Amino acid sequence: MMRKAMGAFSLYVFLLSFAAFLPQHAGAQEADVPVIVAFGDSLTQGYGLVPEDGFVPQLAGWLGEQGVPVRMINAGQSGDTTAGGLSRVAWTLTPDVDGMIVALGGNDVLRGIDPASSRDNLAGILRAAAEAEVPVLLIGLQAPGNYGPAYKAQFDAIFPELAQAFGTRYAPDFFAGFAGASGDLNAARVLMQPDGIHPNAKGVARIVDALGPSILRLVTDIQGD
Repeated sequence: MMRKAMGAFSLYVFLLSFAAFLPQHAGAQEADVPVIVAFGDSLTQGYGLVPEDGFVPQLAGWLGEQGVPVRMINAGQSGDTTAGGLSRVAWTLTPDVDGMIVALGGNDVLRGIDPASSRDNLAGILRAAAEAEVPVLLIGLQAPGNYGPAYKAQFDAIFPELAQAFGTRYAPDFFAGFAGASGDLNAARVLMQPDGIHPNAKGVARIVDALGPSILRLVTDIQGD
């Protein structure tokens, strides 16, 4: 009787120890997965789409298909400008964030904001990331020509110049998957929602396919830290 009791007790201790080990092991694996925050406006947030069709979920899925699991945080806020981004970047860069995608500026153009102001705000965002030692992928956006060539030239130059100044990764155009870096969306209306501003689910998939390699390089930067 005593042997049976001791045997049952030993088995109980073994199972208890094994069960306690499982969450610790899973936690260690999860700790190795990079955390990337997608910091932007409605294009990042997934405006007009069911959640799983948005930029962040589709990007996470694309990376998983490449064998690169990440934990994505959607920090897109519809209507946000570069000024709004600057006002919230400090509390977005929490200690668990390993990398950041910055995709802001579209609403600045829609409001005709002075490119010099947009530049200052984006520089502040990149400075905050640098101080937090968080690698960044800065995604550019091409301004339309309706404000004149001078405005377009000043705005378009913001992104490559800041990427060089801060040593960040750089992707020239959020919509490169549609029509290259020209920003001409006329041939890609089938990929847009009826408002002509936001991509539909198929459009997001094209955007992710084009930006994916740049984001893979961001993950490489994170893992090299």
